[in-house]
Parts: sequence; structure tokens; C-alpha cells
Amino acid sequence: MDTRNGEVNLAARAHWIPLSGFQLRKAGVQFDAVRVDGDVGRRIADALEVMTAGDPGPIVAEANGRRGIYFLLAPRSTARRSWPTGATCFNAAVGRISYVPVPALRGATWPLSWRCPPYEPDRFVHTMLLLSVVREFLAAA
Repeated sequence: MDTRNGEVNLAARAHWIPLSGFQLRKAGVQFDAVRVDGDVGRRIADALEVMTAGDPGPIVAEANGRRGIYFLLAPRSTARRSWPTGATCFNAAVGRISYVPVPALRGATWPLSWRCPPYEPDRFVHTMLLLSVVREFLAAA
């Protein structure tokens, strides 16, 4: 349980977090997302955690398939930015519909889990910080 806000209170306020399992959420409504697959995504998440003293904003990890890391950002924050190859944006840009998997805060959510859970309903990963770290890591990959 989150000692800052309380898990139950957050789930009640952030209606986009399912109560159990996981669900797909339409990107661009409550949040945008950027996915980086594999070990590079995990290293980016590690770097963000260090840079933000352990609170980079909500990050979802996928345990199978591409082993993607989904960084959740404020809605409408990714569409007009130049993301490098290797970073996949999920947003509601013109002519685009995309969905992002979101796990519950607790219980059986495999293959998804919260790498960094959301502590406040409107707190997201900082877009420009993520963009700069993604560019740095993907240029080196």
C-alpha cells in the first residue's frame, strides 16, 4: 500500500486503473504512452528512477513478448515530438487510434506489472526528461 496517498484512494480517483487484472486503455484520453522494448527500456526506467529519486511517474513493465516498458505521459504530450526509432508512441494523433495495457494496482496482472506505480492520478512521466533519456540510450544502442 502506498503510504503517501493510499492505494485504495488512488484507485477510486484514477478511474483508468482497473480494479483487477489488466485492461486496454485508449491512448490520448487519460494519458499518452511511449514503449521501449527489452533491456534498453529497462535501463531507461532505471535511469529515470535515479534522476527522480525513485518517483519518475507511472511505468508499466511487460514480462513476456517484447518485454516492453510503457512510460505513461500526460495526454497530448507525445504527438508533435520527434521520437527516435525504437520508441513507439501511443497517442490520439490525427488518424491514429492506439491502446495501452494497464494493470491493476494489486492482484494477478501477469504479464504486466507496475514498475513504478502511479501515486497521484494526474502525475505522469515528464515528457522532455523521458525524450532526452530515450534519445541518449537509443543512440547508444
